[in-house]
Amino acid sequence: MRLILCLMYLIAAAPLWADEVRLDGRIVQGGLIFGHAPGAVRVQLDDELLMHSNDGHFVFGFGRDETEAKTLAVEFGGGHRWSRTLEPDQREFNIERVDGLDQNHVSPPPEVYQRIRDDAALTRRARERRDERTDWLAGWIWPARGRISGVYGSQRILNGEPRNPHWGLDIAAPTGTPVVAPAPGLITLAEDDMYFSGGTLFIDHGHGLVSAFLHLDQILVEVGQSVGQGEEIGLIGATGRATGPHLDWRINVGSIRIDPALLLETGP
Repeated sequence: MRLILCLMYLIAAAPLWADEVRLDGRIVQGGLIFGHAPGAVRVQLDDELLMHSNDGHFVFGFGRDETEAKTLAVEFGGGHRWSRTLEPDQREFNIERVDGLDQNHVSPPPEVYQRIRDDAALTRRARERRDERTDWLAGWIWPARGRISGVYGSQRILNGEPRNPHWGLDIAAPTGTPVVAPAPGLITLAEDDMYFSGGTLFIDHGHGLVSAFLHLDQILVEVGQSVGQGEEIGLIGATGRATGPHLDWRINVGSIRIDPALLLETGP
């Protein structure tokens, strides 16, 4: 009888590490991975410690040009450890070459360089926030409806000079088309007139996962405000260096730039 009771106790006290860590999302360049490891005390991706919530949720991503495998390691109480090597699938991105352009249309004039640096400092500070909110667990919806006019990872080579890849998903629609929050979060940046991106809005979804909305005609929320999924946050415009009205929706997890289109396929 005592042996049976001891076995029952051991079964009841079996650590949650016995269940393998769950990973959702595509392990691909530009992909975002949602992890869940109940009972985790430490989550690490190669040499980087990842934030994890009290109930074991965490998130990480792969950049556009990442080709090397990463090792995800999760430690549980009692020294138990789970690990897995993750190698991102490679993608082909559209590369467009355009020659014969007026150089003034390729690079901004020197007199705006300080403004560009100031804008970059604002966005960098907004992305530095880290807290344990897991607003991204609500899943993802489209922030606007319209024609897809630009995709993540595409790149132009202008007059032989490679430009930065396109980091977002462009949704073309008339000026004034509503933009809604694709997931709940906290407004951390709301600027009406940035040089490149015009009306620019950031939503922090927790754990350093941030949505950016560019070229807005109007911003309808303010910094420090919490928004729910589907709540109207702005109107599509053509502000900044835009050639026509559209929403440029971008996603970062820390410094890693993510393909928003993949979230609409594989969000948690």
